[in-house]
Amino acid sequence: MELIIFLIIGALAGFAAGLFGVGGGTIIVPLLFIVFTQMGYPADTIMHLALGTSLATIIITSISSLMAHNKKGAVMWPVFKNLAPGLAIGCFLGAGIAGQISGLYLQLIVGVFLLWVAFKMFKGGKKKTNHDAGNVHIVLPSKPKQLAAGGVIGIASAIFGIGGGSLTVPYLTRYGVVMQKAVGTSAACGLPIAIAGALGFMFFGMKQQVDVSNTIGFVHIYAFLGISIMSFFTAKIGAKVAHILSPQLLKKCFAVLLTIVGCYFLYKGLV
Repeated sequence: MELIIFLIIGALAGFAAGLFGVGGGTIIVPLLFIVFTQMGYPADTIMHLALGTSLATIIITSISSLMAHNKKGAVMWPVFKNLAPGLAIGCFLGAGIAGQISGLYLQLIVGVFLLWVAFKMFKGGKKKTNHDAGNVHIVLPSKPKQLAAGGVIGIASAIFGIGGGSLTVPYLTRYGVVMQKAVGTSAACGLPIAIAGALGFMFFGMKQQVDVSNTIGFVHIYAFLGISIMSFFTAKIGAKVAHILSPQLLKKCFAVLLTIVGCYFLYKGLV
């Protein structure tokens, strides 16, 4: 029964990721939080399990996304090499930081983050990006600054349970990288984030001796398998549907969904 529930979550998360063009973490974390709560898991470990499991599933989806973007030549590998070490180290440390934060505060932090992403999507839906032209001049920061930026994005990704796209794409477009290449490079960056984050949540969860069956640290094995399998297939369906519907309408709908979920987390954390 548990596996069926996780397969359904994976189907929804993958479809939403393909449909809205965002990482599945923003869908997976809230859904896992609700399911783990219903399963009666210890209250202070639910949010940590949702974050750790979300990052583990992003390993699979980011490989699929990376391969698709690389075929189109949209991955800037030199930039990836500069960001990757910082992303991996930052995300592993971020898992340790998340492990020290109480489940209640994590709910509030993730709630605020989702509202921020929703606000950005509302704004983004109103105007077309001006980064679509290929002649925008790119002036990226030095290697040490890119490494440091990767560290910051990695820490934030662990605490929010995401693949980092919400942070990496704006970082790259800010320096003149065209949107397609920013998204492609961000997809590649999701892999070191997800691997380091999942290992971090496993390691720090094992140190805290989490008393939940079918888990390794803060990663739920059944949830990881069910979500990974289904999201791999349904992401492609979501992407096809996205091409039929209006991108502006899609972004606004997703922003509304994130606003509701963000408010739910804040309500659960404050009441």
